[in-house]
Amino acid sequence: MDVALGVLIVLLFFGAIALGTSVRVLREYERGVIFRLGRLIAQKGPGLILLIPFIDRMVKVDLRTVTLNIPPQEVITRDNVPAGVNAVAYFRVVDSRKAIVEVENFLLATSQISQTALRSILGKAEFDQLLSERERLNEELQKIIDESTEPWGVKVTAVEIKDVEIPEQMQRAIARQAEAERERRAKIINSEGEFQAAQKLTDAADIISTNPASLQLRYLQTLLEIGSNQNTTVVFPLPMDVLKPFLEGITPKEDRPKPPPPPDVPPVPTPDPDLPPSRS
Repeated sequence: MDVALGVLIVLLFFGAIALGTSVRVLREYERGVIFRLGRLIAQKGPGLILLIPFIDRMVKVDLRTVTLNIPPQEVITRDNVPAGVNAVAYFRVVDSRKAIVEVENFLLATSQISQTALRSILGKAEFDQLLSERERLNEELQKIIDESTEPWGVKVTAVEIKDVEIPEQMQRAIARQAEAERERRAKIINSEGEFQAAQKLTDAADIISTNPASLQLRYLQTLLEIGSNQNTTVVFPLPMDVLKPFLEGITPKEDRPKPPPPPDVPPVPTPDPDLPPSRS
């Protein structure tokens, strides 16, 4: 009796182990790849999965999007500028069978192919493109990595360049270049402003010259603007033709310009009284 009870307990124990190994529950974002005696037979999930104990083996695959940090890569751009670039890639498994059968470790393989593509693509670009055309480079990286991981059942949804580190000397050179560019723009804007101001003044002079009264009104307006300020000195602009008589009266006679000499006139001969008048 005791022996039968012991055998029953042992059988119940092994039965519980077999039941535990034969029942699996998969979540909504999980899939199970079933192998029977080493042969792929099915992909199941989500929900309750029943396996044959000691014969079937299941490998779970997570279908959620994975955030992969690509370590910093030393890149030399096409114009021979060294830079350290790191990025982040987003991918997910779309075919569980290929992700398990076609590649040993799809996570490691995706990481390695991402690093290789990052060095390859950025090495073909110039440094200015690396700073200003990140969106285009991101799209190109995503396309190349996705084409490489497609046979593994992995879909790369996005690749983003996070940071670009350059040597300190190159940072100073970029700062000087940006400063020179800002100075160039400032000079161009200043020159354009002076040109437009000169053009407007020329137009105003042309308009005023057509009507002398407008010049007098402008003169009076200028006097009004001068008088509105609390100044100790007031300057009255006067035309030169008004001041010319006063200047001539102040100037000494020796400093005045001498009148031009009279033109040379031949002398008139004086008739001799002793001679008889000539008859013509």
